[in-house]
Amino acid sequence: MKPKTIDTLPIFKPLLLPVWVVGIIFLSSCAPQEDNSNKEEWVSLFDGTNYEDWTPKFTGYPLGENYNDSFVFKDSLLSVRYQEKDTFNGTFGHLFYKDKFSYYKLKATYRFVGDQMTGGPAWAIRNNGLMLHCQDPKTMGLEQDFPISLELQLLGGDGTHDGTNGNLCTPGTNVTMKDSLITDHCIASNSRTYHGNGWVTIEALVLGDSIIRHILDNKVVMEYTKPTIGGGMVEGYLDSAYEEGEPVEEGFISIQAETAPIDFKSIELLDLCGCTDKKARNYKSYYIKSNNSECVY
Repeated sequence: MKPKTIDTLPIFKPLLLPVWVVGIIFLSSCAPQEDNSNKEEWVSLFDGTNYEDWTPKFTGYPLGENYNDSFVFKDSLLSVRYQEKDTFNGTFGHLFYKDKFSYYKLKATYRFVGDQMTGGPAWAIRNNGLMLHCQDPKTMGLEQDFPISLELQLLGGDGTHDGTNGNLCTPGTNVTMKDSLITDHCIASNSRTYHGNGWVTIEALVLGDSIIRHILDNKVVMEYTKPTIGGGMVEGYLDSAYEEGEPVEEGFISIQAETAPIDFKSIELLDLCGCTDKKARNYKSYYIKSNNSECVY
């Protein structure tokens, strides 16, 4: 076979595009990128699937042991459940999310269901909590009852009596309100009563140790500042984890198991700490605290 020469090779003609197509390509390549700096990027701490992101700690049991299977992941819900034959023996439980945070918004949707566990304390009826700025669960004592933290109480009405929701309790902490140090363990909010088994959405705004707000129905029902370690109301802690007067600026988030059955449909978080350099691709205008080590260019 005679080899092909340059003259005999097929000629490939350039693809000729209509002028209007060329114009679109040119305009699209020159068009400014969409500004997403104001778009909030919420993270699902619990979205019905990510069970492995949570670790239990029960009084008297090592970290990671789910005592009596009290924390239940079923039907896309994160739940607390007790068996009829069980009787409360002081085994309080907490379920910790894997990461800690300092500046953020938190939003949870929950409902109380069923009856309290036999032998549970009267104050724990239809009672749970979002524990904010928790100590690292790895630093908790084996017999510790509550993590050193700030509790955003989740409270359901009994159908008869009035009672507030979104209260503050302070295991191992103190706070400041209106320039006064508050050493009371629990402080009532100004919320309405939430009777029944309907879904309730509660929020928190947490800005380090500067200001923390509890929010229901878009209304601030509790506000406090300058949380510090102190005040007692926590037992079994290790001395190494309890430094009186130390500011509480960050921490883990947990929910409780303290004899009241409850379901969580979702728990979401908007981090307010991140890249504040406007030149970066991941800059967000709503960040309050800078962490420019996270900037991506």
